[in-house]
Amino acid sequence: MFKRIVLIAAALSCVRLLAIAAPAHQTENVVLITLDGLRWQEVFMGMEEQLATREYGVWDTNRLRSWFWRETTEERRQALMPFLWKTIGKRGQLYGNGNKGSVSIVTNGKNFTYPGFNEIFTGSPDDRIDKNEKRYNSNVSVLEWLHRKPAFAGRVVGFANWAVHPYVLNTQRSGIPVWSGFDTNFPGEPGSRLELIQQLQKDTIQIWYEMTFDSFYFHAANEYMRDKQPRLVWLALSETDEWGHGGNYEHYLQAANNSDRYIGKLWDTVQSIAAYKDKTTFIITCDHGRGSGAEWKHHGAGVAGAEKTWLAVIGPDTRPLGERTNIAQVTHSQIAATLAALLGEDYHSAVPKSGPPIQDLLPVGTAK
Repeated sequence: MFKRIVLIAAALSCVRLLAIAAPAHQTENVVLITLDGLRWQEVFMGMEEQLATREYGVWDTNRLRSWFWRETTEERRQALMPFLWKTIGKRGQLYGNGNKGSVSIVTNGKNFTYPGFNEIFTGSPDDRIDKNEKRYNSNVSVLEWLHRKPAFAGRVVGFANWAVHPYVLNTQRSGIPVWSGFDTNFPGEPGSRLELIQQLQKDTIQIWYEMTFDSFYFHAANEYMRDKQPRLVWLALSETDEWGHGGNYEHYLQAANNSDRYIGKLWDTVQSIAAYKDKTTFIITCDHGRGSGAEWKHHGAGVAGAEKTWLAVIGPDTRPLGERTNIAQVTHSQIAATLAALLGEDYHSAVPKSGPPIQDLLPVGTAK
């Protein structure tokens, strides 16, 4: 009898030790931020000197160099994206530096926007998606899958700077509010700051056919999160891709720098609100890469290297491993399941064709 009591006590002691060893899951909210077509080269190496010429839209090279050129790679990338490197580089994780044995890719083979976002949101490529067109996605995204659950119903939103983005999430079927500034099911409440931002966007000259300036979407997301405190937010910034296609390297770098600043401000907002502070994870990535050298302006199936991307994550459940080196390849097909797992949900089991979660981004001891 005494022996049995000792064994039971030992077993209970082990359970207590395991509970102490495995910290409780803390993420209750996720902010997914996408920077359309921002190359991994700038993220990890900063300004590329050979592209800072008049041929690529730089009229004052001295000014641009004063902003973003530094002697070392580490200094250049920090000058371009200070929040990414001073905060996430120390307290989160970054994937995709191909020069250091860390590769992040899209697997859809198309290497352009709609297929890229479909892969991010559903966890698998779809060969039927072969155009950037306003066609409602027949696939159910991880955002819609979560939105159907009582804990997330009415608490999933998108602020997305591209007219096609509401179609990617199939707002018609999903009911997820997505403000794109074009076809939208997300009008601001009369008299609200969100309505004012939306009106300013309408009153600004449109220089691109299906998008506008990222600043409107950052401010809209920031205001809405302060006011409504949704649990899952998608902020899609797009200027990097448009300036890239236009061959303007100066504005491309400025857009990347602005995006980093917006992310930092949004992080400050999150840390100032009790419902979000130390309970929110940011996932930051792009939808495709771009070419190298003169091909930096382009992407697509025929552009070498356009499948290469990057990924950054910071939050209470992600260990501060910084820039990852010499590790297994990660893919954008893993983002959907990773996002869900950070919220305590098993998307990969529900949708087996999706990529599995990236285990290093999850709490220690999370089941595979």
